[in-house]
Amino acid sequence: MSLLKLGELYKAVILEHAQQPHHHGQLPDVPGLTLNNPTCGDVIKVQLDIQDDQIQQIAFSGTGCTISQASASVMTDVLAKQSPAQAKALIHDFSQLVMGDEIDVTAKKQLGDAAVLGAVAEFPTRIRCAMLAWHAADQLLDELGGTPNEQES
Repeated sequence: MSLLKLGELYKAVILEHAQQPHHHGQLPDVPGLTLNNPTCGDVIKVQLDIQDDQIQQIAFSGTGCTISQASASVMTDVLAKQSPAQAKALIHDFSQLVMGDEIDVTAKKQLGDAAVLGAVAEFPTRIRCAMLAWHAADQLLDELGGTPNEQES
């Protein structure tokens, strides 16, 4: 793919997810974790409902720049219905990609639209924006330990 087409795809994915974010909102009685990026004022809360070793529901809320909001949106699409172990692997792959490291074709395919965000590696100051929600999800997975959420039916 030419650099021009990649740039256009990057812009289209970012704008689509920033303007119409997926899984945006709050999940009642579901554990969450809030992180912020003081550099540009982003604040993102990620919530995960893990049942039967699978992320059954995922949501994010908060405010921030276009990149942080778009990245959170694509992250929710990527991590939904994954096991905690699969989610951790995808978070790692995304982190490698936005840091400018190569990842294999299979990993890129699994990341879907999120793989396009690898272009932020060219803009080091924006890496934090792209990673904020992913860091929150990663830390929340660690806190939850892959165990089912304690919820009343």
